[in-house]
Amino acid sequence: MARFRADFSDSDDSSSSEPEVQQELEVSEDDSESEEELLRSSSPNSEMHEDELLMSRARRRKHSNRNALVEDEDGEIRYAHEIDGDRRAPNLRVSEASFSSSPSPPPRARGDPTLTSWAQHVGVDAQKMHVMQTSLFRVPEEAAALKALNQPQPSRPSLRVPLQPLNRKHSRDSDGDGIRPDFRERASFAHDIEPAVHRPSRKYARVETSESAVQGNEGAFFDAGLAFGRSFRVGWGPGGTLVHLGSLCKPISTPKTSANSSVVTRTVFPLYADATSGSTLCGKLLQHHLTHSPITLDDDDVPFADPDPDLLNFSSFVTLFPAADRSYEASLFRLGQALFDDIDLCLGPSVTIDIQNRISAVRRKAALSAWLEDAVSTTVEAELRANSSADTPTNVFTLLTGHQTEKAVNAAIDGEFWRLATLISQAGGDSDFQQDLKDQVEIWHEERIDVHIDESVRRVYALLAGWVDKVVVGSRGGGLEKCSDVDVLKGLDWKRAFGLHLWYSEPINAPIAQVYQAFNQLVIENRIPRPPPFYSEKKALPPASLWNLPSLSPATDGLFSLIRLHAEPACSLSQILTPLSFGSSPVDYSLSWHLYIVLSRCMRVRDFADRGDPVGRTRRMDDDISESEEGDGIKQEGHSPSADLLASSYASQLESQGLIQEALFVLLHIEGSIGRKKAIKDLLARSVGRLDEWMSRGIEGSLKIPKTWILEAKANYALDNGDIFDAYELFLQAELYDTAHDLAVVELAPDAILRRDLELLQNLFTVFVKHPVNGWHVRGKIFLDYVKIMTHTLGHEAEEPDVSDAVQNTQVEDLIKSVPRLVELLPDLFREGLDPRHGIALTEMVAGMVGQVKKYAPSVLPQVNPTFMDESTRLERIQSMAYTRFLNQIN
Repeated sequence: MARFRADFSDSDDSSSSEPEVQQELEVSEDDSESEEELLRSSSPNSEMHEDELLMSRARRRKHSNRNALVEDEDGEIRYAHEIDGDRRAPNLRVSEASFSSSPSPPPRARGDPTLTSWAQHVGVDAQKMHVMQTSLFRVPEEAAALKALNQPQPSRPSLRVPLQPLNRKHSRDSDGDGIRPDFRERASFAHDIEPAVHRPSRKYARVETSESAVQGNEGAFFDAGLAFGRSFRVGWGPGGTLVHLGSLCKPISTPKTSANSSVVTRTVFPLYADATSGSTLCGKLLQHHLTHSPITLDDDDVPFADPDPDLLNFSSFVTLFPAADRSYEASLFRLGQALFDDIDLCLGPSVTIDIQNRISAVRRKAALSAWLEDAVSTTVEAELRANSSADTPTNVFTLLTGHQTEKAVNAAIDGEFWRLATLISQAGGDSDFQQDLKDQVEIWHEERIDVHIDESVRRVYALLAGWVDKVVVGSRGGGLEKCSDVDVLKGLDWKRAFGLHLWYSEPINAPIAQVYQAFNQLVIENRIPRPPPFYSEKKALPPASLWNLPSLSPATDGLFSLIRLHAEPACSLSQILTPLSFGSSPVDYSLSWHLYIVLSRCMRVRDFADRGDPVGRTRRMDDDISESEEGDGIKQEGHSPSADLLASSYASQLESQGLIQEALFVLLHIEGSIGRKKAIKDLLARSVGRLDEWMSRGIEGSLKIPKTWILEAKANYALDNGDIFDAYELFLQAELYDTAHDLAVVELAPDAILRRDLELLQNLFTVFVKHPVNGWHVRGKIFLDYVKIMTHTLGHEAEEPDVSDAVQNTQVEDLIKSVPRLVELLPDLFREGLDPRHGIALTEMVAGMVGQVKKYAPSVLPQVNPTFMDESTRLERIQSMAYTRFLNQIN
């Protein structure tokens, strides 16, 4: 059998193909009939030349899809069925991409004209011959094209999410399935559709079992919270309580003991270094705070604590600590007293303001110097005891670092350093004295005599000369003439280093801000370390502390922060009131909150940086409020989220220590009424189990917390414990009538109906007659109507006919007529599918009311909906309807 092949070429352009398309479109229908006859008479052994076969493109386009996109006379792309067949012009151009799914082969290259056409030789039209060949045979090129279509195409990078089949009933696109198909259409083939933007899936997506980290590790139940992720994750509770499964460990830890993953463990972590002493200190500070903070109602009738600025200051807190108390907290409040409390200058009214400011600065600096001497005295004494065998100049220098000049002079005299004692007695003198000492030290250096002078003596000379911020360079000789440098601040803590600037380096008339700037410049230049918190200066943290703090804590000592606050006018409380500055626990906000109240709310020294703009007029930090201005909105200031957050954090800390009343008092300082009310109610709800009668009276009396808030918390607590009736009564006492009404409808009324206690049912809802609630007419009132129907009709039956009252008869008739309406409303009262009691109560109420209707108004019974009747009640309804119909027919 001869092999037929047709060659096609892509070299023909559109201009050469258009005349061919026009010529082929003119083929008549008679040609198709002759083609069929030729196909029936053709023989499979026919031979023809492959170059003499012509492709009938008109035949293929004649059967093209009616939904193909074509170009009309105006050059617009339209669907083929939209164009009338009679209006098609010969030059109609069909878009190649709009054909059916089978790709059209490219136009064929013209055959050699010198060759004799086999079709002409046998006398058959070449076009018909091509149809016969394509119908009976498959040319190699077409086979190759079909094979290429069946092969998978190489994927190219794309951002489009592939469509995934729905493998479950309710699939979510958040799982990464990408089940939303893209139905966008482009206007023409000249406009490309951009790939859809890939939306990332949510954080938690479904993971296949083969890709799960648990695969093959199902037995690793040592820490179920780590093994099972979200399903068994740990949960924090109040007071540092941690509820977890198994044992707490790191992912790389090796368990030392076995654990059962089904055992729930409750672990309490102390969040503070010493919870007992911390509770005692907080109680003492808060009691003093409460004494000087009257509690009043704001414009929204929410209690608010307003500290008294005349009574609550640093001096009042200092009186809480004994004079011999050297604790950090006592030192902190004493420093605040020296820096910020008012100073009585004892000056007459004729003294000018400049003189007053000058005297105030000198008195303030003297107070700071006295506090600093007392703060470093213990350190100086401890160093002297540790270096008991040191020479006299070393002990003299140690005494000078504590500004103990008199003791330093006596020590120098006892060591027979007469000249040195004379110089020490003039320590902190004028500039001429310091310049003479500087000249002396320079002469020693130039003449290389300093190598023969004791290093401790040179250090004392440099200190008395005021060379605190520099290193005294020794002689650079060789051998025995080489002298070491002297660094005055070497080995000193930050308090004594700051004291050397205050006492010896800066002029006597220099303000505190100048001393601070000189010291802080050395810190910025890394010549001395930044003042660390007090607990980091110890060799080890307290044993009870569980916080793994870095060796170089980013926090600064709270004492230095107060000095900075006084020296830098631009410093805000947001920069200094960090918990780690005042304690080793990062969640201990006690001192930070008390300092904020005193510095911001009472003394008006500084505030948080996020304080909003004032609403109306407000007084400045240094203004006084006259009695006539009180109540005029002078104290209305902008809101500070940091202040509310600090109060909430401190209250949470007190709550974890069991100090409920103290925590409520701190929450009374929240500035926003809505936030304050919510925070107090939430705390009462969490702690109501620990509120006894004495504590409840204290909260209501001392803190002015409304009694209804306490009763609401107790009602919710009773409801959680299953005491439904107690919760109902407490809600009524708390004046939450809507909540009590809902509780009575859902929980109490079904039980009363099942027990057929109509008196209890009436008492439950009679109280709401005087206190309207939402949905009363379609909920609670229905139960009262039910009670009236069941009781009034029974009373009417017991009465004698001759003494019946006409008014009572009218009421009975109205109640009977309302039964169909009540039956229609009953299904909305009960949750039949959630509580089995509701379904039984519904049936009981319907049966009872239908029975009363049957007795006194049988004619109304057909109007009752039988949907919620039992079988016996429905049978009685049918009998009553038949009897009524019978009576109507007789009448």
